[in-house]
Amino acid sequence: MTNIFASLPAELDSEVFSELLRDKNIRIERIVSKGHTSPASGWYDQEDNEWLLVLEGAGTILFADGRQVTLNKGDFLYIPAHEKHKVAWTDPDRLTIWLAVHYSDSYGGNHA
Repeated sequence: MTNIFASLPAELDSEVFSELLRDKNIRIERIVSKGHTSPASGWYDQEDNEWLLVLEGAGTILFADGRQVTLNKGDFLYIPAHEKHKVAWTDPDRLTIWLAVHYSDSYGGNHA
């Protein structure tokens, strides 16, 4: 058994990505941020769908169409495959802990 809040980094020069599970059609990772953003140039353009949950802290996702979504503790967001996005802001004063679930369309699940 492992705890999602265990082994949090003491120093964060950059975001920390930790893969928790990988299988044929799914990958689950914990991302820890503190004031980090995506690089100014470029966008995430992922092959898989992403379901994102903020467990602690807060962050803002910026989409290529100009839309911004701010997520606080407990908020979640579905990002379809190839929807260009980036992290525009994370709380600089406390850790933001994200749970990201990446999965392929072949799963056939519900995108609630």
